[in-house]
This record gives sequence, structure tokens and C-alpha cells, in this order.
Amino acid sequence: MHDGPLTFRERLEHRFARTLLRLPPRLQLLLSGKEQVTRDGLRLHPEMQLLLSLRERLGAVSMSSLSPDVGRRRMRREAMVHAGEPVEVGTVRDLVVETPHGPVKARHYAPAKGAGRPLLVFLHGGGFVLCDLDTHDGTCRMLCRHADVHILSIEYRLAPEHPFPAALEDAKAAFLWACANAEALGADPARVAIGGDSAGGNLAAAVSQLCVREGLRAPSLQFLLYPALDRTVDWPSMRHFAEGFFLTRADIQWFQQHYSGGRVDFSDPKISPLVSRELSRLPPALVVTAGFDPLRDEGEAYVAALQKAGTPATLRRFDGLVHAFANMCGVSQACHDAVVEISSTLRRMLDAPASEPARSEVRA
Repeated sequence: MHDGPLTFRERLEHRFARTLLRLPPRLQLLLSGKEQVTRDGLRLHPEMQLLLSLRERLGAVSMSSLSPDVGRRRMRREAMVHAGEPVEVGTVRDLVVETPHGPVKARHYAPAKGAGRPLLVFLHGGGFVLCDLDTHDGTCRMLCRHADVHILSIEYRLAPEHPFPAALEDAKAAFLWACANAEALGADPARVAIGGDSAGGNLAAAVSQLCVREGLRAPSLQFLLYPALDRTVDWPSMRHFAEGFFLTRADIQWFQQHYSGGRVDFSDPKISPLVSRELSRLPPALVVTAGFDPLRDEGEAYVAALQKAGTPATLRRFDGLVHAFANMCGVSQACHDAVVEISSTLRRMLDAPASEPARSEVRA
């Protein structure tokens, strides 16, 4: 949970950032103190360039330099600063999902006219170490409002206190609970999808694979927002964007160490879903990537692998954005617009017949 309301300084930071990120692009680049950032043939969006510069000037530090407890507190505060005013949806209520591994906190977001609409089980990011229901409240509200879907956000157990496979066990159990209780939540029991951002995207992909492999009810769709899917390969994007673009290589290694406990084989598909040899018969996938994200290439490789296996998969890359952009909607119009577009695609795919062909889209 949050550690109290925003301080006066934090409120000023939010208003200051929001004001600056509404200025013309040329002025944003000037205020960033740098020439237009280009890398790997891409141009960083001026809003992202200025926002990254502001974070640096305000003393942002790498998560990998902090303890998990301090990192969690810092992430919660930063999420509050970036969130802005809550997006209105039909109803929001907290509940508890009972699983074989113990009770799991959850939050149900219902759209204004939600009777019979699909349900998305949402698994938050944070490297399996950080974040909670509150840090992703804004993202879930945006998806609920603009995709017109029910959202069941899950607060799974975190590492290092609960290393692999605790988060995956909670995610799988929560999805099966959602399938059994979708109608009671006012959603369509025939359309229960699973999704998440970053580490949550990893869990969503892994649950989708496990359900098919074990003959369980499979999700109607897997929604993977800049997912972490393969820790066995040093992807080019990991080298291109190792530092300076919000998520760093050092952060990823820090998350990996805490999640694995130093005792896990990263070639296990339950940790690196991309390495699975069984990618056919999986649910259709919507995979979203950011151009300036170390995780970009593995997300896009997963789309290619799914399509090769005959699984429908749609890719949408936002060339100029960075990892975690969905959590920046309260200050960045570019991030807000991206999430609105993603929500529209999510709604279309959940409402479309299963035979609709997959698409790949890469636009700035």
C-alpha cells in the first residue's frame, strides 16, 4: 500500500513534469539539455527525453543499488507522482482470492456498463520484486475504461521473500479462480484473458503455456505489455539500451537474482517462456513493445515464434517510448495516447471472432 499522500514537493514535481511535457517538442529537447537522442535507428520521443532528464536531475537512482524494501517504497512514491488524477470507471473494489497457496489480494475494476464484458486478469510488473495493486491502479483504470473490460488485478507474492515459483503459482491460481468466478464478477465467463506488464507479462505468458500443457482452461487471450520473456540470450536491445532509458541491464540482473534465488535454470520455460518448444495451440497474443526498451527484442521474438507455431499474434511497437510507459500516463500525453490505442486493440481482439488474422504493426 502507499505510504501516505503525496508530499508538497511531490505534488510540485507532478505538476512541473506535466507542464513541461505539454510544451512543443523542440522546447522539450532544449530543456532536456541534450541533442535529439537516437539509437538503433530510432528517435526517442521528446517527452521521454525530457522526462528521463528530469528524473536524472531529481536524483533518481537505479533500483539495483537499493534493497528490495527501499526499492518498493521508492517505486510506490514514483508511481504516485506519475499517476495523475484517477480515471473514472464503473466500480472498483478490493477482494481476496483464495488459492491453494494462501489468500491473494486482488482488485476488481468494472466498466460503467460491464455486464457480459470480457475479464482480464492483470499481473503487475516490477521484476517480481517491486510493485503492488496501487502502483498499477492507473494502468488498470485506463485499460478498464478504454478497452471496456473488467480487470482483476492480482497482488502476487514477491521475491526475494517468495522466490520462483511463488509468483507463478499465485498467477495461475488467480486465473483459474477468475474463470470460476467471472460470472459472479459480472463478466463474460467465456472470455477470460490474462495479461500483464514486464514481469507480469512473463507470468501471463507462462500461465498461458501451463494451462495448455496441463489441459486446463486456457485464457481467451494473452496480453503482454513489454514483457520479460527470455533470460538465456543477450538480445541486441539489451545492449543498445543497457543504461539511461529507465530500465537498465543492472536492474534486470538485480530482479533476476532475487526472483531466482540463485538456484534456477533460466532455460526453464516457466521463467523464459520464449524458449518453450510448445508454442502451438496457445491463446492468441497481443504483444506491445517500446523502441527504447532493453526487453524489446525478446517480446518481438516471441511474436515471431508464436506466428511460426501457428498461434495468432499481434505486435504493436511504440518506437519512441521507454519501458513502463503505461505507468506514465498522468504526466505524458504520448504515453496516455499509447495506452488508449493499446486498449482499443485489446477490445477489438477480445470482441473479434477467433478466426481473425494476426497482424504486426510497428509505428512511431
